[in-house]
Amino acid sequence: MRIGFFTDSYFPEIDGVTYTIKLWREALEGEGYEVYVVYPDGDYAPSDRELPVRSVPNPFYPGYRIPLVRRPSTLPELDIVHCHGPATVGRLGRYYAKKRDLPSIYTHHTPIEEYFYQNVRFEAVANALKRLYVPVETSFLRSFDVVTASTDRIDRDVPHVRLPVGIDTEFFSPTAKDWYPDRTVIGYSGRLSMEKNVEEILRVAETLPEHEFVIVGEGPRRAWIEGNAPSNVEVRDFLPRESLPVFYSSIDAFVTASTADTLGLSPLEANACGTPVAAADVAPFDQTIGSANGRRFEYGNLESMADAIRACLDSTSDPRAAIDPYDIRHTVSNLTSIYDGVRSSPDNAPTVSADLELADE
Repeated sequence: MRIGFFTDSYFPEIDGVTYTIKLWREALEGEGYEVYVVYPDGDYAPSDRELPVRSVPNPFYPGYRIPLVRRPSTLPELDIVHCHGPATVGRLGRYYAKKRDLPSIYTHHTPIEEYFYQNVRFEAVANALKRLYVPVETSFLRSFDVVTASTDRIDRDVPHVRLPVGIDTEFFSPTAKDWYPDRTVIGYSGRLSMEKNVEEILRVAETLPEHEFVIVGEGPRRAWIEGNAPSNVEVRDFLPRESLPVFYSSIDAFVTASTADTLGLSPLEANACGTPVAAADVAPFDQTIGSANGRRFEYGNLESMADAIRACLDSTSDPRAAIDPYDIRHTVSNLTSIYDGVRSSPDNAPTVSADLELADE
């Protein structure tokens, strides 16, 4: 089966969507599928079956690019179209599927309207943009045979299948190597951008001077974070992918104050390495983080955040065992079932159902 992934986010940019596509592609190709990735071009040399679309820099979100156009006739013959974004490349995929009468699947990764609130100065303007944008994206999603989402946080009036993007629990596992054997360290790894609210980590670090914090990542907020970090916070560059399991295994707790995730890969990766997670009590963490794998805190409440971190440091639970439902093997098994079902008939696409509720408070 020849599957086309159409994505508006890909290498060299590093984010959850990019790594999800990479992981899904590798897992599917391991099962004998051919996976083609159509993506915005950039400072990245494509390998086999990676097909760039001409693009220009995005002036509103540094690091990302705005794809322009590529003729569908230049693309290979596909059996299924699977889109991973609502912008130009995603719409190219939907057009390709419609013209060839192919099954089409959409995976909802990002609540883009949340970025309006993070990047627009006036809330009234952000509200207006949201009112305009969400119905447009909803209409686009309704044109697909199947829509999937990692959790119930999709906020679109469309039928959807709950399909977590998955964690490679063989790669992300506890390591013998420990970077901080004699220190108590709270860590964060991810994009340093406004929607991740990393400044909240700086604020709580000031209230916990007895502990060390390590923030790993790159992004448009990097300079501000470095310039405002208290003395007990170290800011490090993005780690090579192969070093992340060591980092997650070495820290004593992972903390995130993000309010814009649809699943939150980094926290679950830390869990897979045996590290508990302190996360804001917002979607999706109200569905993925509970006492079995961490603690939640009231967003914006520093005392609550500090208490959650302390509870993680004192925890004796097994976070790795708790996140087994998010293993990539379950994801790929369900994904191939969706592909097989939708190829025979859109009405035959299965509904993925699993008890994935980890939160128990």
